[in-house]
Amino acid sequence: QVQLVESGGGLVQAGGSLRLSCAASGVSFSINSMGWYRQAPGKQRELVAVITRGGSTVYADSVKGRFTISRDNAKNTVALQMNSLKPEDTAVYYCNAKILVPRYDYWGQGTQVTVSS
Repeated sequence: QVQLVESGGGLVQAGGSLRLSCAASGVSFSINSMGWYRQAPGKQRELVAVITRGGSTVYADSVKGRFTISRDNAKNTVALQMNSLKPEDTAVYYCNAKILVPRYDYWGQGTQVTVSS
């Protein structure tokens, strides 16, 4: 079992920055990609950023140029640097780890990010 623990959420004013981190433990050698998703009240969970073991990245259009995802394969950690935060970034942010064989997704418990105007 892969266990994911997020940290770094909190309250910040618009234009500020936060750095989220996620640590994976357990049978983590089989992780193919790690990423961040977010969910605001009344909305579906959406992709924020994903990074593969090889370093390829995908970002949501709404965060391109503001957020940066990074990964340390040796430590099985992933981080999300969030700059120029906007009130619409307010959501619960979830860490994700994807296993390909067998195909499965692991999720962290979520960390709240609140951006005030």
